[in-house]
Amino acid sequence: MTENQGDNAVKAKNVADRSAPVKKYQLVIVTGLSGAGKSAALHSFEDIGYQAVDNLPLAMLGALLDQAACKDDPAPIAVGIDSRTMHFSPEHFAQVMQQVRSRPEIQLHVLFMDASDDVLMKRFSETRRPHPLGEGQLLRLAITQERQMMVAVRENIDGILDTSARTSIETRSILRRRFAGDKGPQLVVTYMSFGFAHGVPRDADLVFDVRFLRNPHYVDELQPLTGRDKGVANYVRADEGFDKFLAKLEDMISFLLPRYRDEGKAYVTIACGCTGGRHRSVAVTEALAGMGAIEDMTVNLYHRDLDRER
Repeated sequence: MTENQGDNAVKAKNVADRSAPVKKYQLVIVTGLSGAGKSAALHSFEDIGYQAVDNLPLAMLGALLDQAACKDDPAPIAVGIDSRTMHFSPEHFAQVMQQVRSRPEIQLHVLFMDASDDVLMKRFSETRRPHPLGEGQLLRLAITQERQMMVAVRENIDGILDTSARTSIETRSILRRRFAGDKGPQLVVTYMSFGFAHGVPRDADLVFDVRFLRNPHYVDELQPLTGRDKGVANYVRADEGFDKFLAKLEDMISFLLPRYRDEGKAYVTIACGCTGGRHRSVAVTEALAGMGAIEDMTVNLYHRDLDRER
């Protein structure tokens, strides 16, 4: 290749690089008034697959975005920045947002969380948490001071969400509709077996007692096995009440899970218990985990007491 040919190849590559479409990723800046629901909003973004960072100093935002840009397929990011943030000022906020909007790889949305003064007063009174700008002054004065400070911030926003008359469930639903895109809300379902002899799991949302089923513990050749073994599973399934119970349970779970998901629940744990947590509960849980999953549902299987010493 001659020198001219090499120069032409470099020029052609540069032109191609400039003309190639830039792959954008979503960045949501969550700002607004203290007590208006910013932290809850960030939790909602986490539930729909965003990487969420709260109370990030403005000076560190550029470094965070640089790291995200290095990934081939960066996850969307939600960042909480408000009056609590170190060295925060409306002027600095406007300057940084302008810099971010100039980056072609970023699709920015600045979301302002708002609520009426009376609602903010009520929320701070109920939680008994100090206002970030309190510093010993009256709560209403601190709220007024922050609202005045954030007037300039509102000049740089893309949307407002007023939570004055909305429940947290309604707020989460709005955020999912606005920002989840085609993904929809995700639901992680864990089917857990356990033994009542070792205590009821405190993190279970639904608990079912399967001790009414025939017990393999009293069959010598089955006693050392577990509900994951075919012989034990067949023995439990042979109980005349097994199929009817499982059908009713599956019907109820299929009814509940979509409603839990739509209500904004991200995790559901369904626990089945027998005496020791090794035979009947394991067999039932294995059967439940094999039922058809609803859309946007991830299934986990966990046998809490399976390996516990008898």
